[in-house]
Amino acid sequence: MKSVWILISGCVLLAGCSGASNIFSKKLSATAVLAPTKGNSVSGTVNFTQKGDVVLVEARINGLKPNGSNGIHVHEKGNCSAADASSAGGHFNPSSSQHGGAAGATRHGGDLGNLKADASGYAQMSIEVSGISLGTGSDSITGRAVIVHAGADDFKTQPSGNSGARVACGLISKNPDKFF
Repeated sequence: MKSVWILISGCVLLAGCSGASNIFSKKLSATAVLAPTKGNSVSGTVNFTQKGDVVLVEARINGLKPNGSNGIHVHEKGNCSAADASSAGGHFNPSSSQHGGAAGATRHGGDLGNLKADASGYAQMSIEVSGISLGTGSDSITGRAVIVHAGADDFKTQPSGNSGARVACGLISKNPDKFF
């Protein structure tokens, strides 16, 4: 009889533990700390969080032209060493698509849209973007760079939206795995 209770207790314990994997799961996230390019004063932070098939992008940027719009993109290389951030290469484009807006069906993976600055030059943005990930596949943005441009992205001019000079650059670095 004691063996039966041990067996039943073990089964109950295993059943309870199998549900624990749903309680604790890894949440992939990454951060880019933006630094100004030569002659500019734009800085801030862009956080990325994997949410299923999309990535939540949350940005807080200072030093922009008051009441202006600035294009923001993920670029192909994780290199901000050039004074003008040209070392970051072009837009990240894992699907070889045409340039477009962040929510468009035709767009680069790195197309994040425009930041809209307030009267003090501060912009905040929160969007969900498809076509990129924080994983290890060809669509991963980890190890790449985020660029803020001097002007607005027009969402149509190829290949980069005619958004002008690069005013800030930051490397996208994976955060330590978190369990939630």
